[in-house]
Amino acid sequence: MDNLREIQGKMAHDPHCVFSYSRYRRQVWVPGPVIVGAGPSGLAAAACLKENGVPSVVLERSNCIASLWQLKTYDRLRLHLPKKFCELPLMPFPEDFPTYPTKQQFVEYLEVYAKRFRIEPVFEQSVESSEYDESVGMWRVKSVGMKGEEMEYVCRWLVVATGENAEAVVPKIKGMVEFCGEVKHTSEYKSGSVYKGKKVLVVGCGNSGMEVHVLPRDMLGKSTFGLSMWLLKWFPMRLVDRFLLIVSWLVLGNTAKCGLDRPVVGPLELKNLSGKTPVLDVGALAKIKKGDIKILPSIERIGHHGVQFVNGKIENFDAIILATGYKSNVPYWLKEKEMFSDKDGFPRRPFPNGWKGANGLYAVGFTKRGLLGASADAKRIAEDIGKCWKAEANHLVTITKRSFSLQP
Repeated sequence: MDNLREIQGKMAHDPHCVFSYSRYRRQVWVPGPVIVGAGPSGLAAAACLKENGVPSVVLERSNCIASLWQLKTYDRLRLHLPKKFCELPLMPFPEDFPTYPTKQQFVEYLEVYAKRFRIEPVFEQSVESSEYDESVGMWRVKSVGMKGEEMEYVCRWLVVATGENAEAVVPKIKGMVEFCGEVKHTSEYKSGSVYKGKKVLVVGCGNSGMEVHVLPRDMLGKSTFGLSMWLLKWFPMRLVDRFLLIVSWLVLGNTAKCGLDRPVVGPLELKNLSGKTPVLDVGALAKIKKGDIKILPSIERIGHHGVQFVNGKIENFDAIILATGYKSNVPYWLKEKEMFSDKDGFPRRPFPNGWKGANGLYAVGFTKRGLLGASADAKRIAEDIGKCWKAEANHLVTITKRSFSLQP
């Protein structure tokens, strides 16, 4: 501990100062929190901390902020919720942005956000392990750069902001390696133009397989999400779910006739229990009804050109796109067993209690409630760390004054 205090004194004016640790790894002492992940959640946490007077270091494995948005999403993507429900703390979207901003507009918003709050992540730092060192009361965050250089960041607070969608989920399907056509995950998909004239199999339908709630994006002239939030202020969730399903049936018809069976549990209750988000339709259902998109059952196996389904039917395809989602990668690098589950990499305690763990460990962006949930957690984390930061600063001032008063 004395060694760390000595380092703290040397680094009081330079939180990024590096000193030699070993022959192979350099070590950085960080006076504030280390935030792992420079996506919207990590940026929100860094901005809120700065607003509370707390400096932080943001580590990002990619070479840009919001790498999932910039590098692993398709070109035509738009926010599926109105912008007022997707803005980060302390900065609204520009007024001239549409209700549902495009991918490019959202990335632009995030870049302006980072500049406004002077957030400068350390890019190309892939965190390989983070572990709490009880002997010194600090977290040791070990990372590897693109050229193999190793770093260790030592900090009192650790904010996990790698999110719910850190790694692509690629299922193991019998015979998939035999397929002669192209197979790719949606994280690699950019535009449908390259598949013009081809027969493509898309594996996955929304976030919950073939049983999925499909709702219109707008109801009664308002966004479905905004209307739901307003109704929940006055009515119980199950009653709101019943209302949403009735209006959806009137607008969209019986989706079961298209092969999209609805779950027994209502859309909001299902989201609350499992985090599975209903699909907000913007035209896909019309193409299904028209026959441009065909709904098929689960896959039995894949061959050189054809795919056999569980009903015995075989069809040939030119390409397969795996719309099979993403998962958290926290269990791979965070050496901690209490706060996060090894099974899914999410906090064990559900929203709104999953943002804080023991020994200065925090989580942001794991609420299963999108950017709105991430913003709420970022504010809580900043306030919590800020109180401790200010209390220690006041204690240091008191000790300094007392030491001066004792001098002759």
